[in-house]
Amino acid sequence: MAEALSQNQIDELLKRMKSGDMDDKEAGQVKSKEKEYDFSSPKKFTKDQLNSLSNLYENFSRVISSYFTSILRSVCEINVVQIEEQRYYEFNNALPDKALVGMLSFKPESAQYDETTLMLDLSTSFGYLVVDRLMGGTGEVYAPDRDYTEIELAVLRSVFENIAKYLREAWANYFPVGTALRSIETNGRLLQAFSPQDIVVIVTLEIKEESFVGTANLCMPAENLEEVINSFSLKYSRSVKQQDPEKEKVKRDVVMDYLKHSDLELEAVLDDCQMSLGDIVQLQVDDVIALNKRIEENILVNVEGLPWYTARLGELDKKKALKIVGSIEK
Repeated sequence: MAEALSQNQIDELLKRMKSGDMDDKEAGQVKSKEKEYDFSSPKKFTKDQLNSLSNLYENFSRVISSYFTSILRSVCEINVVQIEEQRYYEFNNALPDKALVGMLSFKPESAQYDETTLMLDLSTSFGYLVVDRLMGGTGEVYAPDRDYTEIELAVLRSVFENIAKYLREAWANYFPVGTALRSIETNGRLLQAFSPQDIVVIVTLEIKEESFVGTANLCMPAENLEEVINSFSLKYSRSVKQQDPEKEKVKRDVVMDYLKHSDLELEAVLDDCQMSLGDIVQLQVDDVIALNKRIEENILVNVEGLPWYTARLGELDKKKALKIVGSIEK
């Protein structure tokens, strides 16, 4: 714990500060810790809100990882790298002249929220890689110095439409929305979806494939998004509250009751033995096969093919029977 200063020490420090005798090190100890804040670009989202958004897009990234793995015919990993707020002009200025941006409509089902637009920026070389693999190519990464052809854009349109569907499914777990592909833009300089000073949230995804490593960016306007995030954050926090112990006990009893009436296959195994094929071919009725176990030894009882119990073989009402004598430790 820091030592408290007496009134005399405080007066001496103030006197030395006024006279300029205090060095920088001492002055730094007196100054309180300050945190810079840019009032021209205020933050709209809290850390908890961005964490909720990160969880949503973690699920989305896993789904599209499987999708790209299937269409590229090679393992493709996609992960969320970061989520940050910035002005739209910062995102737009970072776009290359030849870009591959899917414009996606984003419409919450609730009438109190307006429809907006999301922008998914993919690397042009990754776009050519997808087209090459879907058209039966070898998957060599290249980026020709030309625009996409109409056929290539038609192929990529199908890919973006599937991504929009998976995005809608990812949001459905938190908040019901509708998504669809509006258009594909290939000129980053002519792309003006929002006002330059509008605040947007950028979700950066890392794409790793055996012949490609790059990033994709999803741009979402902050307008109305804050209310949407608040609504599903509240819904999520309510879903994890402490459950009623009595209700939980009733649920467990119901599940156990159903399990008790399920059918399982029990199998008594006398012993294993090995015989040559010639001996097996010559087996006749009333032949006796000698086992390795003695008649008074325990045998195994398998449940669904797994050994669970030991038992003794006997008779009950003139029928063969088993007597469970022990359980096998797992």
